[in-house]
Amino acid sequence: MKAGKDKVVALHYTLTVDGEKIESSHERGEPLWILLGHGQLIPGLEKALDGHEAGESLQVEIAPADGYGERQEGQIQRVPKKYFQDARRLKPGMTTVLALKEGGHRAVTVHKVGMSTIDVDLNHPMAGKTLHFDVAIEDVRDGTEEEIQHGHAHAPGAEAH
Repeated sequence: MKAGKDKVVALHYTLTVDGEKIESSHERGEPLWILLGHGQLIPGLEKALDGHEAGESLQVEIAPADGYGERQEGQIQRVPKKYFQDARRLKPGMTTVLALKEGGHRAVTVHKVGMSTIDVDLNHPMAGKTLHFDVAIEDVRDGTEEEIQHGHAHAPGAEAH
């Protein structure tokens, strides 16, 4: 079965940027389960997976435009410390997750830490970077009606939510 919209793909990946390993599903020992066509992956990786089958491996280079976008100047914002769970340990250059008022989360980079506020760069930490993925596709199957309705894959044994 070929990967495509509404297909669930189980894959292992290693992400490197500028020759440095950033993250790998191999370290978790579990593949990543993704429902394609529902915005769970950056566009370039989703497009690269399309048409591939279980057992295939691929190396994908993704330009910023198909990844996390280009860096934009003027994206520094001052945020009260109360919006950070880990405010006490944050230092400039570190990345953290900011809870958004409208719901959801956003990865940000700490720019400056003040007494009661933290200045963060709202550009995604990987914005402006070319991403290199080594991907091994373990499984491709049809998404269930429930997965398609929820907009995400359910790994085997995981509770639906």
